[in-house]
Amino acid sequence: MPFRRNPYRSPAKSRGASLIEVLIAVLIMAIGLLGIAALQATTLKNSQSALQRSQAVVQTYAILDSMRANATVARAGGYNMGKVCATPAAAASLASQDINAWFLSMKGALGDFASTCGQVNCAANVCTVTVFWDDSRGSGDSATLQAHSIATTTQI
Repeated sequence: MPFRRNPYRSPAKSRGASLIEVLIAVLIMAIGLLGIAALQATTLKNSQSALQRSQAVVQTYAILDSMRANATVARAGGYNMGKVCATPAAAASLASQDINAWFLSMKGALGDFASTCGQVNCAANVCTVTVFWDDSRGSGDSATLQAHSIATTTQI
């Protein structure tokens, strides 16, 4: 009588994965998941940095719009100031009130830090507004100051 295989029993080569194969697969998957987690952390840092850059641009345009509304005073240098980091007090003039409101908005958007500063320089109807801020949260190095600045130049 010929030898017949049991139809319900699988051949020796296809009995399933060994423990080593399963451990290797789990290891590869764990390394991949760690890579995805690191990528997510980097993405969050870069998103924070991009948000701060966008806010800085919005702040430069905010004061420039105020200066365009008060163009005569802006052309005369009424908005000019060197690099200032403390919020200036609002005086009776519209330019002083605009600068005070700008600083409050800028400190609210970029953080009320000593490194959040602004500068306005107008000469010959061309004005340059510069915003300075600390991007240490975006760079991931909160121990050191990561000073960034953005300048917008326009004709008033």
